[in-house]
Amino acid sequence: MRSSLPDLFDAQPDLLFQLVTMLNPSVLQENEVPVYSILQEPGNFVITFPRSYHGGFNLGLNCAEAVNFAPADWLPYGAFGADLYKRYHKTAVLSHEELLCVVAQYGDVDSRGSSYLKMELLRISDREKSWREKLWKSGIVKSSCLAPRKCPQYVGTEEDPTCIICQQYLYLSAVVCSCRPSSFVCLEHWEHLCECKPAKLRLLYRHSLGVLYDLAFSFDKSTSEDKAESRSVKRQSSCLSALTKKVKGSSITFTQLATEWLLQSSTILQKDFVTDAFVTTLRKAEQFLWAGPEMDSVRDMVTNLTEAQKWAEGIKECGTKVELWLCHQDSSLKKIHLEYVDELLRFNPVPCNEPHYHKLKEYAEEARLLIQEIETALSMCSKMSELQLLYSRACGLPIYIKETKKLEGKISSTKAWLVSVRNCISAKDPAALDIEVLYKLKSEIADLQVQLPEIDALQNLLNQAESCSCQCRYMLEGPMNLKNVGLLLQEWDSFTVDVPELRLLRNYHSDAVSWVSDFNDALGRVHRQEDQHNAVDELKSILEEGLSLKIQVDELPLVEIELKKANCREKASRARDSKMPLEFIQQLLKEAAMLGIEGEKQFINLSCVVGVAMHWEERAGEILSLQASISDFEDMIRASENIFVVLASLNDVKEALSEANSWLKNSKPYLVSSNCMSNSVRKVEDLQLLVSQSKHLKVSLEERTTLELVLNNCKQWECEAQSLLDDARCLFELDYTVHGISGDLMFKVGDLIARIQSAITSGVSLGFDFSDISKLLESCSTLQWCKRALCFCNHSPSLENVLEVGEGLSHSSASGILLKVLVNGVEWLRRALEGISRPCNSRRCKLTDVQDILTDYQTIKMNFAAVNCQLEEAIGKHKSWKEQVHQFFSLSSRERTWSSMLQLKELGDTIAFSCSELDVILSEVEKVENWKKRCMDNIGTSFRNENTLLLALQKIEQTLDRSLYIYGNLQNQKEPNLCNCCFVDSEDQEYLTCSTCMHCYHLRCIGLTSKDTGLCDYKCPYCEILKGKSQYSNGSHLLRFEKHIDLNNLVELLSDAEHFCLWIDERELLNQLVEKAFACKSGLREIVNLSSAYVNEDITVISQKLTIAIKASKVGGVYDESDNCDLELALAKFLWKVQVNILLNGVQKPTIEQIQKHLKEGMSMEISPEDHYMLKLTNVSCLGLHWAELAKKVSNDSGALSLDKVYELVAEGENLPVDANEELRMLRARCMLYCICRKPFDPGRMIACYHCSEWYHFDCMKLRCTREIYICPACNPCTGFPTNHDRLTCRKFEEPKTPSPRHTNPRKKQKRDVPSHTCKMFAPRNDDGSNFRYSNGTECLRWKNQKAIRRATKRRVELQSLSPLLCIKR
Repeated sequence: MRSSLPDLFDAQPDLLFQLVTMLNPSVLQENEVPVYSILQEPGNFVITFPRSYHGGFNLGLNCAEAVNFAPADWLPYGAFGADLYKRYHKTAVLSHEELLCVVAQYGDVDSRGSSYLKMELLRISDREKSWREKLWKSGIVKSSCLAPRKCPQYVGTEEDPTCIICQQYLYLSAVVCSCRPSSFVCLEHWEHLCECKPAKLRLLYRHSLGVLYDLAFSFDKSTSEDKAESRSVKRQSSCLSALTKKVKGSSITFTQLATEWLLQSSTILQKDFVTDAFVTTLRKAEQFLWAGPEMDSVRDMVTNLTEAQKWAEGIKECGTKVELWLCHQDSSLKKIHLEYVDELLRFNPVPCNEPHYHKLKEYAEEARLLIQEIETALSMCSKMSELQLLYSRACGLPIYIKETKKLEGKISSTKAWLVSVRNCISAKDPAALDIEVLYKLKSEIADLQVQLPEIDALQNLLNQAESCSCQCRYMLEGPMNLKNVGLLLQEWDSFTVDVPELRLLRNYHSDAVSWVSDFNDALGRVHRQEDQHNAVDELKSILEEGLSLKIQVDELPLVEIELKKANCREKASRARDSKMPLEFIQQLLKEAAMLGIEGEKQFINLSCVVGVAMHWEERAGEILSLQASISDFEDMIRASENIFVVLASLNDVKEALSEANSWLKNSKPYLVSSNCMSNSVRKVEDLQLLVSQSKHLKVSLEERTTLELVLNNCKQWECEAQSLLDDARCLFELDYTVHGISGDLMFKVGDLIARIQSAITSGVSLGFDFSDISKLLESCSTLQWCKRALCFCNHSPSLENVLEVGEGLSHSSASGILLKVLVNGVEWLRRALEGISRPCNSRRCKLTDVQDILTDYQTIKMNFAAVNCQLEEAIGKHKSWKEQVHQFFSLSSRERTWSSMLQLKELGDTIAFSCSELDVILSEVEKVENWKKRCMDNIGTSFRNENTLLLALQKIEQTLDRSLYIYGNLQNQKEPNLCNCCFVDSEDQEYLTCSTCMHCYHLRCIGLTSKDTGLCDYKCPYCEILKGKSQYSNGSHLLRFEKHIDLNNLVELLSDAEHFCLWIDERELLNQLVEKAFACKSGLREIVNLSSAYVNEDITVISQKLTIAIKASKVGGVYDESDNCDLELALAKFLWKVQVNILLNGVQKPTIEQIQKHLKEGMSMEISPEDHYMLKLTNVSCLGLHWAELAKKVSNDSGALSLDKVYELVAEGENLPVDANEELRMLRARCMLYCICRKPFDPGRMIACYHCSEWYHFDCMKLRCTREIYICPACNPCTGFPTNHDRLTCRKFEEPKTPSPRHTNPRKKQKRDVPSHTCKMFAPRNDDGSNFRYSNGTECLRWKNQKAIRRATKRRVELQSLSPLLCIKR
């Protein structure tokens, strides 16, 4: 990849990580890279092995899933990938070190994978050991462990810091500095973290070397020999005894330093505790903790020192707090807890010597004694004064004991209880105290166990409440009387305790008293109310409430009696307002008599109504038993409307009257005459049903007799109709001999038709739907058909009349011998007339069919003499026409004319039957007519306007003669004065002549008007395009032949005409056209072949030949598709050469893209590589591409190439025959130097000054990171950045070869951009003000990079900082 695409890798070294570049597989195979291809189908798995590239595409809609996995033997490839990512500063997906450690600690690894895992762990352990040793040698002695993980058994759940240089995850170790606490680097890039001294840096590690090697050797076998060998190897791997460094001028080993530190630590533990000494000692131990197991003694001593320091600081802190509290006795100061003090005093022996230890121990003993006294007082029933004394002693102790909280809680609870009890004793209002509160206070004092005088008073109050509760409960359990309950409530009226039973009795008593009052009020309202419905509801409500009372009352029976009376009055009111059944009213009167209220006015009125209703019922029974008139029934119904009672017999009377009215309504259509009927149809069955229904009516009616008379008339007509149908059936079954038609048969048919029509008229006049009417109509229709068929025997009918009669019997269901004879005769007559007439749209009959019809005439029993004669005459005409056809085909093909053929066809269509001779004539005529139609369809639009095919072909022949003249094949022919566009003689129209080819063109054909007649030096479009002065594409109008005829079609038509059986003039003319078209084709092929083989520089010859070919092709009315394509290709190649000539020899230089484009076009047209213009274009392209590639490399080399070489490359680019402005712009920008180091612009490592916009490198200005606003030392020399004096006096400083570019004067703040690569060249002036003139842009670049250093600042005071630089320059 690097050798094939060097430019891409130079611009982007990590190109392979971007997955945006694909190399042709053929190139990979040429470089011996194995390439494989595979087609993945559903259900297939594709595994990609390490260090292999894969790519693919879908052949349609697809859904696939990918997963990353790796077996243990792929771990070395993972390590290689991690190193590759680190080399290119690419962030990895996960930490390889984390994966190894987590799998080793928490994973289940089998024996096959353990070897690979052990090998990788040993590799990273050795690398970690090497770099930690280098850090120690470099002076980084500070170290500490990384923060532990929340879920160490999972990979990637918590993100580790990354190195700011190589962007890798720092799982095992990292280096950090206090100046940049948020920035981390790996051990390899510790020098690039900051500029602080190594002593300020700190090593962060997750595991010591001993732990790392333990993980690596944890996969060894578990035998004792293997373990011993493993320990030996591990000890040798992690041993640091040979690690040395210089300290104070002498070398000392890592182990010796550790031994000295251990001796110092032992001495510190024996002396009095000093915080600074412990801190210093522990800080010195940090340089040993990251090592292997040989530093275990150091780690143990660090643990002891840490514990001792923690213990001593705790003792000292407690002693200080005790002394502070004893001095101030302030409650805001927090005491120390006894538990914490006991935890510190529990150490035996003590870790180190602390002076406050013994005094703190005495205070702890005093606190323990006080705890015993408080626990004794809390467990016994003590007095209040004793508890308060103990609490005051606990508050004066400097150590906090948790029993003080219990003592304080008991005292505060006792005080709260006393307040509550005293409030209860002093209460005066009735039922103000809840009895549950008293019981709660009693239980609380039992739990507190304190001696108090208020306990007896509380007990006395509780005894009174229990006595009251017992009396009330006794009253509630037995039957309660209103009077007794009132006396008990009066006795306990002023008691201050709220007893539940007493409160319940009060509620019951209140409810009973309220009910008695409500009843007395309601009783007075009941007798005064007229609406007894409300009275009933009110009394029911009072009764329900009285039954629900817990106390017995004497007024409850009176309520029940009043409720019954109210119900009776309410029923009487309903009977008065709405009709009620007679039985209901009678029962209501009985209930009123029982309650003693029958004398009331409403009950007297009900008695009168009952008497009238009983009389009506007796009369209704009489008229129902006898068949009375309809008027009697109507009178009874009118009488019932005045009786306000529901009558039992009223429905029977109404039903009898309704049935009579319904019968009269149904009978009404049958009682009127048929003339009065509109469209309704009467049926005899319905009439019979009505007569039978009239016998069951309870009302006497006169219409019943009328319906019986109508029914008798209908039955008589049905008998007469049946007789006529029998006569018709007998007539159809008689066997007649119809030859010599008998007049008796015709008379019988006519008489029967008249009788049937009379019967139909009478039946219709009755107005009933008789089923025999349809049968009579069908018989009449059949008889009429027979009459028309018998009439055909007297004359020769037409085919239409026969067909009409034949279709007339198709829907009849009649049958018989007579009908069969008539049907056979009409069928023979139809066949005979069809054979004679031969309608145009019907199938033509054969001669044998007509002869068969003549034979069948002998079998029918009817006489059709006239039709028989017509058949014999048609057979004679057909035979005469066949003889004429045989005479025509006996002639030679030259004598068979097209007009004779058409006459035979017309005569055959008129008189001939279907035969082979007629088929041959029709087929030949159709073949010739189709051929002529195809010829007209293939002729172009310019020739289709001619009247006949012959004239059109002659017109095409003229165009071919014109084309042959242009090719030079008709040298003896006089040049016709025709337009080259429309082929029309130009003598009668205004035209122009081309000054180049001298051909004529009509003004209207080239889009000009009569005003342009005198136009001089006119050039036709053909000459313009072939000289390259006009645009052309393959779809241009020059080679479009919409109005021309395809030569292949003419050849095909000529071959089809060779099979004709007669002679036509058009075929001979078409043969001549094809011969002339092939002559034009040969002339065109000669020019095309010459143009394709021509490779010289002079293209004038080809231009003239192509002009002839194009004009001849356009003039000719016939074209060939393949020749047209070849001509287009030849014209395209010629125009390509013209364009290349203009491109290379033009005023403006061509760009590399234009040259590449023309090269691709030439190769796509298959132009010969030996062609003059192809060779020239290839040479220019190679030269331009080579120089452009070199220019791109130089522009991105960061100043590696010297300026003189760059200037030479710019001069070479300016003299190239191609336009390389973009590359020249990049090279000129490369010549511009920046910063104090005088290097080209680098956007990734530079920053611009906010004032002067000059660009500087971070490293040159010693900037650790980018800034939002940066001011260079020249514009702000008072800052802490390196001054010019520092740079000049520094031993590492090298004077740049060219001075710094000139800064502009301070200007307004503006947006700082990357310096423009297209900046203008400044032209310096002479002393007289005139401008210098440079020979080229290279000299301008040289002058610009050699300007003297000149900077200006805003304040003059700041110029003092530049004095060293000014002195040196002097």
